Amino acid sequence: MRRAHADPIDGVLALDKPLGLSSNLALQKARRLLQARKAGHTGTLDPLATGLLPLTFGEATKFSADLLEADKEYLAQIELGVTTSTGDAEGDVLERRTVDVSRARLEAVLRRFVGTGEQVPPMYSALKRHGRPLYELARLGRDVERVPRPIVVSRLQLVQWDERRPSIELECSKGTYVRVLAQDIGRALGCGAHLHALRRTRVGHLRLAQATTLVELEGQELDARRARLLPIDALLTSLPRVSLDAHAAVRFGHGQKVQQQGDWPRLRVYDALGRLLGIASCRGGWLEATRLVAQPCTTARRAVNGITRENGIEDAT
Repeated sequence: MRRAHADPIDGVLALDKPLGLSSNLALQKARRLLQARKAGHTGTLDPLATGLLPLTFGEATKFSADLLEADKEYLAQIELGVTTSTGDAEGDVLERRTVDVSRARLEAVLRRFVGTGEQVPPMYSALKRHGRPLYELARLGRDVERVPRPIVVSRLQLVQWDERRPSIELECSKGTYVRVLAQDIGRALGCGAHLHALRRTRVGHLRLAQATTLVELEGQELDARRARLLPIDALLTSLPRVSLDAHAAVRFGHGQKVQQQGDWPRLRVYDALGRLLGIASCRGGWLEATRLVAQPCTTARRAVNGITRENGIEDAT
């Protein structure tokens, strides 16, 4: 039974996820607070991690993949001398070693991990093997072979020195597991290590400074909560922009090709009033839509007819 109070709102919420909460539970709490029908996220954070979790609502869910592919920035605290079963503070302690590491040595080791490399995904991850998440197999005591994946660490530096729990800041590509990186750093130092704490500070062009917390949302009225939503194109700022006149905008909105100079694999398209119409490719003088934003009349019709489950995005049915 559909919730009568849920509305088809569109936009992006930059959420500062709290410690101990799964990304899915954070999404459900935010959706209830915003009274939204359709909601999704742009990549999860472990319950241990805090920080920026961009959430999408309504038409913005169509563009979540753009942030899934984006580079990310983290502040991480590593505990030296202790290895765990999961690579982070939630796992069982496997070994404790004496730590004899200087600041200079740690900084030298960090420099070795900057650049292009490969990383073996951890068993405690949501990656699937024959339809089952690896973490389920890990809990059964099974260890399966994982194929190394290419990653890029564009920046990795020490920001606070401590003999046991130094803090580092890093920028990395999608698919980088910071707890695996912490383990690798500990292995390179010869004392072992695990990820003690993690805070995500940037996803693509979105930054933690733009984020709000669930506690802040709970203390506001509905209109104030919804005012925290960023526009849909906050997900698309890395793409070039083109504007269409009224006639071309109507044709484009109906999925028809329109003439346009240039050659772009992807770009964002607006009408003359600055409203986002969707994303498109442009080749051979023709602009062709690859993803369209439902315009107000479509959204109103959707509200009357009800909504469906689309692309794994949860609705309020």
